Amino acid sequence: MLTRPMLSKLFTLCLTVLCLALTLAPLRGEAAGKTRVLLDSDMVEMFDDGVAMLMLLQSPQIELMGVTIVTGNTWAEAGTANAIRQLEGLGRDDIPVVVGTTPMRIKERFAKIKDEYRRFGRGHDVAYAGAADFPEPSSWQAAYRARFSAEPTLSPVKEDAADFIIRTVRENPGEITIAAIGPATNLAAAIEKDPGIVPLIDRVVYMSGAFFQQGNTTPAAEFNVWVDPESLKKVVRAPFREQIFFPLDVCEKMTLSADDFYAFKEATDNPVFQDMMNHHYLNGLFSSGSDRSFIWDVLVAAYLLDPSIITEERTLPIDVNDTYSLSYGQTLAYVGYGPEGSQSARLVTNVDQERVLAMIRRVFDDI
Repeated sequence: MLTRPMLSKLFTLCLTVLCLALTLAPLRGEAAGKTRVLLDSDMVEMFDDGVAMLMLLQSPQIELMGVTIVTGNTWAEAGTANAIRQLEGLGRDDIPVVVGTTPMRIKERFAKIKDEYRRFGRGHDVAYAGAADFPEPSSWQAAYRARFSAEPTLSPVKEDAADFIIRTVRENPGEITIAAIGPATNLAAAIEKDPGIVPLIDRVVYMSGAFFQQGNTTPAAEFNVWVDPESLKKVVRAPFREQIFFPLDVCEKMTLSADDFYAFKEATDNPVFQDMMNHHYLNGLFSSGSDRSFIWDVLVAAYLLDPSIITEERTLPIDVNDTYSLSYGQTLAYVGYGPEGSQSARLVTNVDQERVLAMIRRVFDDI
């Protein structure tokens, strides 16, 4: 029979163990002081997705668990080649790169893109349609050879992107932040295959949408949403712990000047990245007379390095229009109650631009 002194000692011991467990438990997806991030990207060279990846790789605060590639800015095969080349430039053979599958419905839409623009209108990025402007490569190796005139020294892992997301989340429950800076195709496929991962994901941080302004690809839709509205609707309606959006509402306030671009270009002496900056589309934009462009995906990486860059945001129920119509791909925010099934998300509307630019400078100073 336990005496009162024995019960008191037992209670004290249990309390001590509980406090120790709480002290040692990882918080907000952090293990050993690092935030574990899975980057889901329609990867391009350097600006914008490439710089976002470099920021995450160079930060001592981040453990980049892998890069899953989705069709958007580029076909998934070309995006994989771009990711591989940039990792080679850093000498990083420890980061898994995984090729996503492009659904046939996206391929069919890309094939009739001119008709869609005729019916639904064009946004202010009238000259840009991402992968829809190019034929699909036969393989990631073919895309690599065609662009870089060399043989790759690294290879993607032999696993589907959705399966990689599922495995990474299940092996690290409660610890994974998804940095979703492309269309939502891979993430939607993962949660369709294994809905049980949704409560195991710490948070999803998107570059996606246009909630309080017009889109850039069509008057209704931002590019990442326009590529695959059906997938984003499935994803944003999943009951994640937290969803954070960097939409056009903030991205089109965050500008990159010609002077900054050329300064970044001069800062690196790495031949891989010099080549990418020399071939970058911004050279043509700035030489034609434009003096600035926008920054998009980099804002997600900057936030993960320093959440205090956010200076304005709203938390509202959101949804996505996936009806094939004039407003196809529109992202909707509700001041009040959203439709049944909609979830609330944090919508970022302003950031500290100087701090973000300082982070980008450090990337180029270090490569």
